[in-house]
Amino acid sequence: MNAQTAAAHAPLSFRTKFLYGFGSISFGVHVYVLSLLLFFYNQVIGVPAGLVSLALAATIVIDAVWDPILGQVSDRLRTPWGRRHPLMYASAIPVALTMLALWRPPPAFSVEQKALWLFVFALAARLVISLYEVPSQALAPELVPEYHERTALLGYRWIFYTLGGAVATMSGYLIFFRATPKYPLGQLNPAAWGPLTVTATIMMVGSIVISALGTHDRIKTLHRPPPRRAGFGEVLREVLATLRNWNLGVALTASMIGGVSYGIYLGLQLYVDTFFWRLPAMSVGVLSFANLASLLPGAWAAAAVSRRFGKKYACVGFFLLGLVFLQGPILLRMLGAFPEVGTAAYMPALFGVRFMHGILTNAAYIVVTSMIADITEDAQVKTGARSEGLLMAANSFVTKLTAGLAVVLPGVMLSAVHFPARATAAVSPEAVRNLMWLYLPSTVALSVASILTWMLYRIDQQTHERNLATVAAAAAAAEARTEVLGEAAPIRAAE
Repeated sequence: MNAQTAAAHAPLSFRTKFLYGFGSISFGVHVYVLSLLLFFYNQVIGVPAGLVSLALAATIVIDAVWDPILGQVSDRLRTPWGRRHPLMYASAIPVALTMLALWRPPPAFSVEQKALWLFVFALAARLVISLYEVPSQALAPELVPEYHERTALLGYRWIFYTLGGAVATMSGYLIFFRATPKYPLGQLNPAAWGPLTVTATIMMVGSIVISALGTHDRIKTLHRPPPRRAGFGEVLREVLATLRNWNLGVALTASMIGGVSYGIYLGLQLYVDTFFWRLPAMSVGVLSFANLASLLPGAWAAAAVSRRFGKKYACVGFFLLGLVFLQGPILLRMLGAFPEVGTAAYMPALFGVRFMHGILTNAAYIVVTSMIADITEDAQVKTGARSEGLLMAANSFVTKLTAGLAVVLPGVMLSAVHFPARATAAVSPEAVRNLMWLYLPSTVALSVASILTWMLYRIDQQTHERNLATVAAAAAAAEARTEVLGEAAPIRAAE
């Protein structure tokens, strides 16, 4: 084992884990803030929901295609700063510019021009955040090869991802979306959105720069692909061989189904809180503390339960229980079995179920991200190519593609129940109830199908350790061959 390999397998310091995870604040803020676009452009700007949904769907589909291309570029990049960091650094300024423009359509524009503005800058915002997120995600399998330690590292990443979204949420609902006499629901106040989005932009850029600088010293320990000249045909064969991996197919199928449910959930989340739960901005902000409080218990549960039962069973169990706590209260309220709005038990009950949902969902996503990272070595054993960027981006591609197509569905649902644009708090109860009867069965059925798909996943701890041993043996053989023959060939574990 040479010095670089030994350094790569040395335990990570708390500092490195912390700073690596810190960078995911940017994506957490990005996901949360962009999930508000339908509400903002429909309820605040006045663009019809169907037109907004169509524009958003198109941006997500294009962005989905961009991710695998970017992942492949990142895997093959050779620079003095490695494969990942140049792209991470390059993303910071474009992230700031696109985010600031996205939320400021010129007031004189027509409805159609505002929809076009949304399309252009939402697409740009998605493309440039991927410039950071794809290579950053790909760092995790390289930083930590060990089965359970990888879950712990991704716990840091998920904590900061969720923290970013939670802080952005709370800053909106507790600071910027304050009620006024004109706008008792502060999220409908146009003047509140500018300060919120500036704050979100600062958080995103700051976390990107700090994380990239904080992990810069690890560049020398990361995998460096050997210099080689490969034609398009050979590259394409390697990509297809990587994508034919059974476990990746399971992950992509689960992500595809779940992405539709998640797209509906994100598009309607603020509608549900505002018009179904009848929550003013301050109450939504208070409930955000439930997710924040669940972060550390969720990370602990992910590590403890996956170590006890294995990642697959932990993932499925967490997701199923999380779904009960997310959608169960909606059904209970529709059946009249949940505390009534305004009663003493109403907010504590909501806080309790969201706290439990937060623990379970945070744990589930930490474990499932670790499972996807474990496919890296499984694919390398079969193909000889180490393609963290491609694998992570392939999962992102499917999730974004299906979520992008699903973005149309909230607009369709809103139109189907004749939900008004620029609504007030006094939307008809019938419209709200009809919306929930569309929302609830569709998201639950899709989520259950996605969760059960993970039962087909085949990598456990023993399989992963065999893969690591095979990859290490192939690397040692390739290193010896290079020393003797001066070759620079790809490491093929199958040899």
